[in-house]
Amino acid sequence: MNHKDLDVWKESMVLVTQIYQVTNHFPKSEVYGLTSQMRRCAVSIPSNIAEGSGRNGFKELHRFIGIAMGSASELETQVLIAIQLEFIEKEAAELLELQIESVKKLLVGYKNYVKRRLE
Repeated sequence: MNHKDLDVWKESMVLVTQIYQVTNHFPKSEVYGLTSQMRRCAVSIPSNIAEGSGRNGFKELHRFIGIAMGSASELETQVLIAIQLEFIEKEAAELLELQIESVKKLLVGYKNYVKRRLE
């Protein structure tokens, strides 16, 4: 299956766009800090799904989905930090948290699907 057809890839691409939009409003002093880190984490999610899909079989795909899940959890923590620092407005924060949760659920489902293919 082409990674671009996967709901988890599509939703993670939406998340990337949201992160870029929100971090555009962060203080300039954070350009090499939290802004950069959040963007790299967000980009890592669909990138790892794509890379795993292009590899040789379900074992490697399973590993790359795991990496994407780690990036999603890391991003979730960074969003919470940005909220505490009051870099993100409440409404934007709620949308981000919902999107991250959606992506994480899709990743778990996809990882379980791939795991069953390994058995």
